[in-house]
Amino acid sequence: MNTLVECKDLTKMYGTKTALDHINLTLEKGRIIGLLGPNGSGKTTLIKIINGLLTPNSGTLTVSGMTPGVGTKKIVSYLPERTYLNEWMKVNDIIEFFKTFYEDFNPTKAYSMLGKLGINPTDKLKTMSKGTKEKVQLILVMSRKADLYILDEPIAGVDPAARDYILNTIISNYDEEATILLSTHLISDIENILDEVVFIQNGHIRLTSSVEDLREKQGKSIDSIFREVFKC
Repeated sequence: MNTLVECKDLTKMYGTKTALDHINLTLEKGRIIGLLGPNGSGKTTLIKIINGLLTPNSGTLTVSGMTPGVGTKKIVSYLPERTYLNEWMKVNDIIEFFKTFYEDFNPTKAYSMLGKLGINPTDKLKTMSKGTKEKVQLILVMSRKADLYILDEPIAGVDPAARDYILNTIISNYDEEATILLSTHLISDIENILDEVVFIQNGHIRLTSSVEDLREKQGKSIDSIFREVFKC
């Protein structure tokens, strides 16, 4: 059984607005999956339900057969779109916090990645640029040995020169049996590392496919296909 995340008729509403409309979706182990769609498509809502931050109105979602909660937080490593760390903390203090909180956190790996990016672990977050803070958050997330890594816009706030390093950090610091679910608007930057894509729009799944099959059938890049599917 290779299923890691399974949605059955998953529906989420905010008042009268439907954010996810009877979604059926299966994510397998050992894949790097792009969750792609325009703003307001339901990407972040789905991510938050997987992380147990929101509950659906109807339908079900399971991670390794479990409803999102304490059990799933032990196997899911989540990078939110917005910075959530306390500005007054030093990086090494945050590493100690993660070490205490997560049994699967590897501080040696975290310090190694900080060194490669030239980030001083004794610096406070409030002294750092937005891009550097996002790099720190990514390092913390990828220093866990999780079954599922969920990365919401991991390269949006960094300069193009740093994107290749960050993507290399992502693919070289996770177990190949684990899954990465990556949400981004910068499709051309990440499509070469993807195994699968999920296109979502207005709370509906528009397309799910392996990248190889999609390119072979349409003879186009994922970025080009995305622009056609979601053109105004």
